Amino acid sequence: MGVDIVPPVDPNSNVMSRDVVYSPALDLSCRLYLPKNTDPNQKLPLLVYFHGGGFLIETAFSSTYHNYLNTLVAEANVIGVSVDYRRAPEHPLPAAYDDSWTALKWVASHVNGDGPEEWLNSHADFSKVFFNGDSAGANISHQMAMRHGQEKLVGVNVAGIVLAHPYFWGKDPIGNEPRESSQRAFAEGLWRLACPTSNGCDDLLLNPLVDPNLAGLECSKVLVAVAEKDLLRDRGWHYYEKLRENGWSGEVEIMEAKGESHVFHLLSPPGENARLMLKKISSFLNQDKA
Repeated sequence: MGVDIVPPVDPNSNVMSRDVVYSPALDLSCRLYLPKNTDPNQKLPLLVYFHGGGFLIETAFSSTYHNYLNTLVAEANVIGVSVDYRRAPEHPLPAAYDDSWTALKWVASHVNGDGPEEWLNSHADFSKVFFNGDSAGANISHQMAMRHGQEKLVGVNVAGIVLAHPYFWGKDPIGNEPRESSQRAFAEGLWRLACPTSNGCDDLLLNPLVDPNLAGLECSKVLVAVAEKDLLRDRGWHYYEKLRENGWSGEVEIMEAKGESHVFHLLSPPGENARLMLKKISSFLNQDKA
């Protein structure tokens, strides 16, 4: 899955896109998205997107993510940066986290309007930056907001993060999660393959709620999206419920898609629940607009 690569040019889209190298040393690129009707000096909220795939599959350039970013950027009227990162098992974690942070530092190099990419210089509003991802990409989004709290991207205000069906897990079952080890093996096996040096499913990178520094999540608001039939559903709910209990002072909200499974919005984008999810995320990215 996710091995197809589509070019950034899409004449049928209302969005322009192009690929830009953010790490010459590792030959890593991101795909930028800009609505075609953007005025020359117009500033837009900046969305940095991290793709999913269990840290193992997919890229920022696959048809799945190219099509989704086209749709999301057009709907929300934002400038988008879709980050490609090295994947396990060839490049085990923390490679994906390190690459994602490198991409964010590259994005932040445009804060003063003199970075290497003109779209970001001209159109990115660095007071309204959002991190977004699905599954493993949602995990990365959370970790990047935590790292921003510790290391600070100078000049960047992370207004919020959107976590779609986040890949969080833990040693002990919660909620309606399966109790039998054979049923839990898939989520746990993915993690062990992606991060063979991990100490297990209560690793802070996989189970954020055991992180004593959770209150340091550096953003003002969080939107968690879960799906009723998703194995990871209860982890998303647990994250939502426990975030403020751990001392975090921002605003958190959650939406659940009834009757849907993991990343349904990517697999069946024309569906009604996918449309509602798109509208909700778009609204979340624009709540501070007058």
